[in-house]
Amino acid sequence: MSLPLALYALISRLAEPWVAGRLRQRARAGKEDLARLPERLGVPSKIRPQGHLIWLHGVSVGETLSLLPLVSALRTRHPHITLLVTSGTRTSANLLDQRLPEGVIHQYIPVDTPNAVQRFLDHWKPDLGILAESELWPNLILTARSHGVRLALISARITQKSAEGWGHFPVTARALLEAFELILPQDKASAQRLTALGGHLGPTLNLKRIGAPLSCDARAHEELVATIAGRRVILASNTHPGEEQIIGEAALGLDVLLIVAPRHPERGASAAEVLRELGYEVIRRSEGELITHNVTAYVADTLGEMGLFYQLADLAIMGGSLVPGIGGHNPLEAARLGVPVVSGPEVFNAAELYEEMLDEVAAIIAQDGKDLARHLSGLVEHDAIRQQMSDAGLRYARRQDTALGTALTLLSPLMPTPEAP
Repeated sequence: MSLPLALYALISRLAEPWVAGRLRQRARAGKEDLARLPERLGVPSKIRPQGHLIWLHGVSVGETLSLLPLVSALRTRHPHITLLVTSGTRTSANLLDQRLPEGVIHQYIPVDTPNAVQRFLDHWKPDLGILAESELWPNLILTARSHGVRLALISARITQKSAEGWGHFPVTARALLEAFELILPQDKASAQRLTALGGHLGPTLNLKRIGAPLSCDARAHEELVATIAGRRVILASNTHPGEEQIIGEAALGLDVLLIVAPRHPERGASAAEVLRELGYEVIRRSEGELITHNVTAYVADTLGEMGLFYQLADLAIMGGSLVPGIGGHNPLEAARLGVPVVSGPEVFNAAELYEEMLDEVAAIIAQDGKDLARHLSGLVEHDAIRQQMSDAGLRYARRQDTALGTALTLLSPLMPTPEAP
């Protein structure tokens, strides 16, 4: 074991009493699920079924949602293998509770301290661990490998900043990457960075290219269509602090209903206040308020209803792209439902997706708020342009479905073999 890894293991072991207290503080602040806090310390809340178990992990909403098609496919192909999905945030846990197939277990991922990791692995005893995107926790990875867990890092993404950080500890980075029997980078840039850090990579695979169109409750859709009464709808999807201001200013004066869906629904009140200060007549879905003819902004601050809001939209502004540091969210959610995509310039999380969609005129990038206002005005006014973008987005989204078959094929050699009768 390298010196940095040994020091990390020692420090994380010494920090365990502090970590437990810190988790309780976060729970009091609403950032952890108090009822399930033991899971974060590796204490299970569910019984492990007998037989083989595959463990899949995505840290937050985007990563866990990208895993859902793979989870469904594995459930269908291997119905007798238990699937365990872990995540690290309350929002992702709530979404998974609604969307995981029946029989799939969810637990919070343990913090990366030796005892928490040991308790987690001793209980669940996974045969295969499939980690999505960029989760490189040393205790978790190396302890799992020492327990004989086969590991895959799929849709792997690493930013330039993270790569530079790991570059200061090359032996440690190589040891972590060598623990994975399969690494499938999400994009070319990540592939180059992971290779430079010592990873042995397979082909490029982006899980966020996979997925069925988001569904919605038919009755809720019918009710909202009736109250919207034929108005054009602009959806601001998965917005972050600062973006409601930019989007609200850009859409001012348009004869539309602006639906704003914050990435984190608990921001509903603050998003609504920003829009009111801009002059919008605002209501919030979480409060059960009804859309009337004078309502100009609707804050969609609920979980699990993005399919509903996309299906109401004439065009979608992708959040996380208008302020620095977030990197944008998956535009294929909109494209799969034929909704034209408008984004800000901050899209490093999905750079290749946007590059390809821009080439096919399936998306538009607005460089700033003024540019966004110009694009929104043009798209609201010109039905033909919206239709062309809708058709291009649908064609592009449908071509991405081959990635799921590729993932299943590449994971097949790592799958646990059926037990002899």
